Amino acid sequence: MTNQPRKVRRLSDREEAEIQRKIASDPDAPEAADAQLAQARPFAEAFPDLAESIKRSRGRPAVDKPRQQVSIRLDPDIIEHYKRNCGKGWQSRLNDDLRKVVGLKKAS
Repeated sequence: MTNQPRKVRRLSDREEAEIQRKIASDPDAPEAADAQLAQARPFAEAFPDLAESIKRSRGRPAVDKPRQQVSIRLDPDIIEHYKRNCGKGWQSRLNDDLRKVVGLKKAS
């Protein structure tokens, strides 16, 4: 696979006119009239409940005490041990083990 840009063939005037003719004749996508455009409203204004539900459902739920990202240097054998024995989630397991060592209860 190369990262070279694709060569896009330019449309002739005849091909472009044919495409525009087909767009104009599509019964499922008629052109909007000026009167219709004047009545247009933003989605959130036209469907406030739906817009709010979409806004709420994006992303992860908020956490009371989010974890902080830090940079820490660990010996390679420690990292390999956790990756090999814990698999996915090894960082959370390391966090849990550190909590046990310092005597903190698991956060809820």
